[in-house]
Amino acid sequence: MNQTIDQRLRDLREVMQREHLAAFIFPSTDPHQGEYVPDHWKGREWISGFNGSAGTAVVTMTSAALWTDSRYFIAAGEQLRGTEFQLMRLKMPGTPTIAEWIGKECGAGAEVALDGWCSSVSTVRELIGDLRREGGITLRTNFDPLRLIWRQRPPIPENPVVIHPLEYAGETAHDKIARIRQALREQHADGMLMAALDDIAWTLNLRGTDVHCNPVFVSYLLISSTAVTLYINKVKLSTEVSAYLKAEGVGVDSYENVVKGLKDYFEYNILLDPDEVNYALFKSVAREVVEAESPVKRMKTVKNEREILGFSAAMLRDGIAMAKFLYWLSGISGKPGMSGFSGLSSESELSVSQKLASLRAEQPLFRDISFDTIAAYGPHGAIVHYEPTPESDAPLQPRGLLLIDSGAQYLDGTTDITRTIALGPLTEEEKRVYTLVLKGHIQIELAKFPSGISGTQLDVLAKQAMWREGLTYLHGTGHGVGSYLNVHEGPHQIRMEWKPAPLVAGMTVTDEPGIYLEGRFGVRIENTLLITPYRETEFGEFLQFESLTLCPIDKRPILAEMLTPEETAWLNQYHQRVYDSLSPHLTADEAAWLSDATSPLE
Repeated sequence: MNQTIDQRLRDLREVMQREHLAAFIFPSTDPHQGEYVPDHWKGREWISGFNGSAGTAVVTMTSAALWTDSRYFIAAGEQLRGTEFQLMRLKMPGTPTIAEWIGKECGAGAEVALDGWCSSVSTVRELIGDLRREGGITLRTNFDPLRLIWRQRPPIPENPVVIHPLEYAGETAHDKIARIRQALREQHADGMLMAALDDIAWTLNLRGTDVHCNPVFVSYLLISSTAVTLYINKVKLSTEVSAYLKAEGVGVDSYENVVKGLKDYFEYNILLDPDEVNYALFKSVAREVVEAESPVKRMKTVKNEREILGFSAAMLRDGIAMAKFLYWLSGISGKPGMSGFSGLSSESELSVSQKLASLRAEQPLFRDISFDTIAAYGPHGAIVHYEPTPESDAPLQPRGLLLIDSGAQYLDGTTDITRTIALGPLTEEEKRVYTLVLKGHIQIELAKFPSGISGTQLDVLAKQAMWREGLTYLHGTGHGVGSYLNVHEGPHQIRMEWKPAPLVAGMTVTDEPGIYLEGRFGVRIENTLLITPYRETEFGEFLQFESLTLCPIDKRPILAEMLTPEETAWLNQYHQRVYDSLSPHLTADEAAWLSDATSPLE
């Protein structure tokens, strides 16, 4: 791997030298600004070897560096070891910005480049300003060296598109487009270009398999006041899908014709989301541009009645699979309090991940996992986005903690759940950290709050107990979840950084605080929640959270004296609901195990 990366860097620098470039920047995105991207656009991973979902690589003629966030500090450090790449830890003291580092490495007046097709308008503009302040460094946006040096580059996917049934979507594409046009009129826009793949899939009630674990397809959607055009490789469309699109009033053109479509666009103006549309397309627009957030982002986050029913049904089936998995795991790891075990020594992170996937696949309407399973034992649990590989696969032992973060794509909903499980005796530190995380999780679940506040205003609830102990975590506390769509959905979030997107009834959001002690262990507990009405007062509408996830939370690591009576009551009530919901669908032995796992915590 390292020799391969060394050769790739040499090839890149030969091209940079011919083009008189001092540096080239590789983002982690694609032309649609996706968090997870088709292999064709994984240039940052190809040049650096780092495969996390977030990060930016920069290569100069004599050096290389990669910036990523706290979720990947440990994983990136391991994957970059032995390469030229220096790890830059975002938001940590002493870490330079990309522009600052380029300024130091390349000097004033240098020219650097990135591919304008794979960077948003907002990103490019900010970078242009930052580089200018570093001694007048200029940014070139119309060059892609990967076309010259990536000799076995995967093609853009040509996987078929399928219709998402109305019984699960809950609203026709025709009606969604009408709502979008109304939202555009309210922003004094005649039309819009939609580039985010999940927005397009949601709008048209179509799904695909172009992105790993995300049921989307590579395309653009251009909406005017009188027409709608889907830009897509037509080989992806069956006769049935083509007829469906025609019936919904959607025309079809080739994917590569989107630039021509923008040049031929006849309306007075067009809305472009600068965070969603890439810089190359933005520069090709000849009409007046209304720069604003795509109205589709917030439309799709508020689930309709059918989508909410689908989420509940999907979570029930997912809970059944999780309960069967935890029952199986309890049978091989020994009963609580026992030092011996029967079959744990033959299991590993990969094998338990595969076991869980197989149990989910048995459930009706299962389509795929919603992201690669994080099955992290012991010290691996401290690597926030760790994924076991044949090289890293750790055998399980009858002690310590196993962290499993997983989810599934069902035709009627998307799931995301984390449980941290005791495999045997625990240290007092492990128990205390586990209980602090649980307290944070419960405090979010108990929250009551005014409609329209930001998730940033709730984040402290998850952290107040651990902050008193001098502990914290740097990733977000919660993110939206799509309806048989991407497992990460925004713009609303619960996190420390200011995110102004309001929380309103009908949204889904995760609740996943954690604590990670490098080299020792990690703990995270996650449910997916639905925001529902709480009460109306003279001060307006107040909201609350309802747990959609149905799965026991391991009681064995809990230091019960650390929980407040309210927190204990919530846990007991939640566990009663889990038992009542899941037990009718389990075998007698599984139900007996579940009864013990959900018994009241005194």
